[in-house]
Amino acid sequence: MISKNQLKYIRQLEQKKYRRREGVFVAEGTKVVGDLLQRYRPEAVFATADWQAPAGITPQLVTDDELRRISFLQHPQQVLALFPLPVNCKPSTVNCKPSTPNSDLSLALDGVQDPGNLGTIIRIADWFGISTIICSEDTVDAWNPKVVQATMGSIARVNIIYLNLPDFLDTLPADFPVYGTFLDGDNIYTQELTPNGLIIMGNEGNGISEAVRSKVNRRLLIPDFHQGPTADSLNVAIATAITCSEFRRR
Repeated sequence: MISKNQLKYIRQLEQKKYRRREGVFVAEGTKVVGDLLQRYRPEAVFATADWQAPAGITPQLVTDDELRRISFLQHPQQVLALFPLPVNCKPSTVNCKPSTPNSDLSLALDGVQDPGNLGTIIRIADWFGISTIICSEDTVDAWNPKVVQATMGSIARVNIIYLNLPDFLDTLPADFPVYGTFLDGDNIYTQELTPNGLIIMGNEGNGISEAVRSKVNRRLLIPDFHQGPTADSLNVAIATAITCSEFRRR
């Protein structure tokens, strides 16, 4: 049975300040929780009797009605778990600064605000074998319940780091490939693309910020193929998928 204190505690975790204070985040559903259990030891697991608990996990049994009360989903899915926040997701920690990604691709997000977009981008990174996403400090929190759900478990396999993005870019060697997508960039399908580097994706409405734009040394454009009037731009998650696919295709 869920107590009033447990209900209050879990519902507070919808807010970033409480997640940071308590050092935990919420994950829901058999797929997302199952993937996270392969990487993290949960703080607590609440599940209905029909959830098949993995070996070594003893959930607190709840009714369907109790699960609905603690869930952030419109249609709860058997299980809700609390997991510890990864240490390197906190900008104030000394471990959050990544080493220069010399041998592979990494993504950087500059002010992405929509939880669904961030969750989808994490899932895209997982699909294309990109293990690190560097987020500006004004990017939406990756441990927001909506983001976690949108990743469909990929958040268990992608390292997400928050830091001051312009300052980090200043630490990279001058010749390190830093890519960005712009409406006045060079056609991505005709440009030479390196097997390593950093791909920066910008805010949904404003694109890459001025402070970061000046650090980009390889400007790319995803061209449109419509004859006549067309959309102003692509959704940032769709643009990320196209860009990552083109890099990996090479």
